This record gives sequence, C-alpha cells and structure tokens, in this order.
Amino acid sequence: MSTSTRRWVIGLCWLTVMFDGFDIVALGATIPIMTSESHGHLGVTVADMTFVSTISLVGVGIGAVIIGTISDRFGRRSALMACIFVFSIFTLVFPVMPNVACMGLARLIAGVGLGGCMPIALTMMQESAPDGRRAGASTFMMTGYHVGAVLASLAAFWAHEHWSRLFIFGGLLGLATLPVMWFKLPETHAPAEHDAGTHERVYGIRDLFTERRARATVALWIAAFMGLLLVYGLNTWMPKIMELAGYPLSSSLIMLLVLNVGAVMGLLIGGRTGDALGIKGTTLAWFAAAAALLALLSVQMSNVVALNLVILVTGVFVFCAQVLVYAFVGYIYPRALLATGMGFTAGVGRLGAIAGPWITGALVSAGLAYPGGFYFFAGVAILGMLAVVVIPRPAPRPAADRRSRSLAAAEV
Repeated sequence: MSTSTRRWVIGLCWLTVMFDGFDIVALGATIPIMTSESHGHLGVTVADMTFVSTISLVGVGIGAVIIGTISDRFGRRSALMACIFVFSIFTLVFPVMPNVACMGLARLIAGVGLGGCMPIALTMMQESAPDGRRAGASTFMMTGYHVGAVLASLAAFWAHEHWSRLFIFGGLLGLATLPVMWFKLPETHAPAEHDAGTHERVYGIRDLFTERRARATVALWIAAFMGLLLVYGLNTWMPKIMELAGYPLSSSLIMLLVLNVGAVMGLLIGGRTGDALGIKGTTLAWFAAAAALLALLSVQMSNVVALNLVILVTGVFVFCAQVLVYAFVGYIYPRALLATGMGFTAGVGRLGAIAGPWITGALVSAGLAYPGGFYFFAGVAILGMLAVVVIPRPAPRPAADRRSRSLAAAEV
C-alpha cells in the first residue's frame, strides 16, 4: 500500500469515528431542549428520551456484533459505506418522526449503522498499519471520537432551540463522505468469495473460540465491557457526582472538559507506548493507573489546580485503557479473523456503555454517588485489569511477515 493510499485510509477512518462522538453528544445536547416546557417536541418526557437514547445504544451494539462477518463476506470498503449510508439516512429522518415509537425506531436503525462503523474503521486501520504500529494507529484514530464530540457541542451552541439542525448536519456530513470514500478508500481485505482462488482460509464466529483463542476472546470482551462502562459512566454522570461532592456546577462542567482533554493526550501517548513496550504490559499499566486515580478522586480537594491535574491525568489513563483493548485485538487474531474479533469485542463493550450510565444513575438516585461512585469506578478498572492479565501475551510475528511489514513502514 502506497503512502498516499494509507493516508486516505487514515483520514477517512478517522472521520468515520468522528461520527460516533458527534452522534452521542448531539443526542445528549438536544434532550434538555426536546423535554423543556418552552421548546418541547411532541410532548416527550425525560423517560421517553431515556428510552430513545437507550435503544440507540442497543442498535449500536447490534451493528458492532454483526458487521465483522458481513465485512469478511463482502469486503471492508462496501460494508463501511453501507453503514455510513444507513446511519446518515436515519439520522436525517429522526427530527420528522411523528411519535416516540417512531423516534426510537429511527434511532435503533441509525445505531445499527453507526455501530458497524467503528469496528470496520479500526480493522482497516490495523490492516493497513505497519506491523508494530497497530496500537498507535488505533489510539490515534480514536481521537476522532473526541473531535466529533467537540464539533457536536459547538453545533449545539449554534443551533440553540433548533435542535433538528444538529441531526440534519450530521446526516448530510455522512452522505457527503460517501463519494469521497467511493473514489479514494481502498479495500484492505478481499471479500471471502475471492479467497477460494488464493486458498486462504475463511474464518467464522466459531473460530473466536478455537485454537486456544477462547480464553483471549472472553477476556477481551470483559475488558472492553469494563472500559466502556468507565467511559460512558464518567462522561454521563461526572458533573453530577462532582456537584454532589460540593464543587460548584460550573466547575464540575469544566472538570468534564479537562477529563476529555486528558483523554486525547492519553490516546496520543498510550498507542505509541503499547507499540514500543508491548501491548499487554501497557494495557495492564493503564487500567491499574486508572483504578488508582479514580480512587483518589474520592478524596475531596480544596486546591482547584491539584484537582484538575488529577482529573486530567485520570482522563489520560481511563479513556486510553479502553482503546488499548481494541488495539489488543489486532495482536491476538489472525488477519482473516480480525474484523469478526473486533466486531464482537466492540459489540460486547457497548453493553458496558449501556450499563455504565444506568448503574451510575442508580448510585446517584440512592445517594451513594460520592464517594461510592469513584470506588465503584476504581473496582471496574481493576476488573478490566484482571481480564487483561488472562489474555495471553501476543506471539511474535513470523520473520518473513516482519520483513514485509518493515518494508511497508519504510514507505511512511
């Protein structure tokens, strides 16, 4: 793969992940407007929008699980474009849905499309990355998620009460991406029907559990679940938890921003560290540091600078630990099984994304969120670390493969 082609893969996959961050924040930013007395939409309630947002995450999980085998059968490129098309169309129609049931259906189908995007993008990045740079490729690409979140925040500020503009903008942006992908995005893995001519083995779901891969598969699923539980639980409830701890609401919102700034820093640092020092040791260290820092946040701090510094470093480790699990997938499975392994790991992880806000919300309702919430998060990080301990250390690549990868790296 030439340098220019690899750059197109990186750029377009990064843009694909950006849609995920945009979509989550766009829905969250519009819920207060849609449920308000002055600008309410169709009389929807907070409970109605909780259903809509939850069913959206269910769709994302479904899309992530099924996309691996589809992309193995029909190719990465066509599967990714189909996912973006589905997501874009049902994002565009969401504002015109006549009732809550139809809104939920639109978000479910949009979620299926969106859920398929990230696993394929991560797979294409790892397939096109030189050997020894897969973790860095994965973590760099995930910075797109946070850029999308920032973009959605700015778009929400621009739209104000005209919340439908957010979804129109997101849908049109997705559709505008498709022509560029059609002409510039290469295929990184030949469709399965072509493999017969090259005598390459075709893998299926059952192969995730054969040839001594069962232990690694289950452990990856657990680690991904714990990682996304942390990410979504903190992003959803951290401002409220810090407010309950006695910090001003304005300060708690700044803390959330600081947490995500740390996330971007961690993604840029963690991937390079994993490639240089070993993916297993780095992932273990990241989960362990996340556990310690989350426990430290249970201690009330009067010094604002010290508090925000701790939050910044917490973001560095919490968010990147989860992405390093995705990078681990590229080191565990053979190339032909990579998309299926990535899809199931991401799909099970999405269950953690659903559980995180729900469990944390229950702690808030029970009056246990501070300091109990941070103890809970620390425990989740420890469970993620223990899951990584179970994953076998990746075996070295064959010498011939390493030489070919080295030649590819020289092109960059």
